[in-house]
Amino acid sequence: PKEQQPPQFSLLRRLSQRWRVFIRRVAQMSHSPGSHGLLDLYGCPPELLRNEGYLKTALEHTARHIGATVLESRFHTFGGEGGVTGVLLLAESHLSIHTWPEHGFAAIDIFLCGRLRPETAKETLQHALKAERSVWQTHPRGSEL
Repeated sequence: PKEQQPPQFSLLRRLSQRWRVFIRRVAQMSHSPGSHGLLDLYGCPPELLRNEGYLKTALEHTARHIGATVLESRFHTFGGEGGVTGVLLLAESHLSIHTWPEHGFAAIDIFLCGRLRPETAKETLQHALKAERSVWQTHPRGSEL
């Protein structure tokens, strides 16, 4: 007859199997080329959302804060009471912003490759644009690699 193992061996075997699955998942995640954060900011002062210089400085400060390297920047102000669209080209990917002052709204796109995490930029930008509330989403990129 087959010898019964003590119950603690069965528990150790199950834990070991779960640990291997966890390590495999972490290894798969570490091969993702980047993470894409989408930040919607609501209730921002319209005067900030029209101020190209302020927005450029805010994005550049955020890039430095998260450890990214700015390669180039390009911003454009739409006339009259219009908003601003801008992008920082980073060695690690990009930061972009599109504003609608008439709605107190800013849409920010944070795509970072390597070890940098877009969520580290979230609070800096939310504070800089004096948002009343925000909606945050993160999407891993290249998960099929």
